[in-house]
Amino acid sequence: MLEISTRKVAQVAMMARELNRAEGELRAFVDRMSEDEQAELVAIMWVGRESFFAEDLAEAIATARTEASTPCADYLIGTPHLADHLENGLDALGVSAEDVENDLM
Repeated sequence: MLEISTRKVAQVAMMARELNRAEGELRAFVDRMSEDEQAELVAIMWVGRESFFAEDLAEAIATARTEASTPCADYLIGTPHLADHLENGLDALGVSAEDVENDLM
């Protein structure tokens, strides 16, 4: 079970789509997350860009924890197609990113 809520992942994806306007908000949002939530967020993004398979989520989370060498917000903001990868990651994990985003609107 993930510590991070799908709602938070969807919020990050939505802010990433508006990065020019929402970068400060995105940074603050990610910085307020626990280290576990940040590792899970990175792992979901990795699943979405197919660096890991959904069934390897635990390994992706462990890797995100051990390999974290820059602030999480910096890493995520520097990742091309961040929003797409997060949405694809949620979808791969059986969560409809579109449904969650629609609930936020």
